[in-house]
Amino acid sequence: MSRARSTETGQAGFTIIEVLVALAVASVSMVAIGALMAGNARGVRALEGRVAVTQVARIVMATAIPPHAALRPGTLSGDREGYHWRIDVTPPGEGWADGGAGDAPKARWVPEIVRLRIESSGTVLCDISSVRLMPRPAE
Repeated sequence: MSRARSTETGQAGFTIIEVLVALAVASVSMVAIGALMAGNARGVRALEGRVAVTQVARIVMATAIPPHAALRPGTLSGDREGYHWRIDVTPPGEGWADGGAGDAPKARWVPEIVRLRIESSGTVLCDISSVRLMPRPAE
């Protein structure tokens, strides 16, 4: 019975202001969800790219770097899965050419810096440096 009275007085249903507020709340919620999904999609793409570069680095380090006996100073390069890679093998700097000390006997092993760089479109995506001991070349 109270329901019949409310329709007679014109108070049944939602007012236009209530509908507009509900639509505004729904719109803001949908925009926030869309922004969150876009951020997640960017994060997933960045993660996929990082995984791809890491995989290329692992493959190159396992297959392109020669064994200790064949490793020589110089540069190796190539392309793999759309990435350009370059390996530079260089001596670590001064003091190593004579075995580390002027009058000391020469060491049987000498260190070489092995640096792997992976690039795509001119941007360095990965730069890994390590030191490998190599047998001293015969003089």
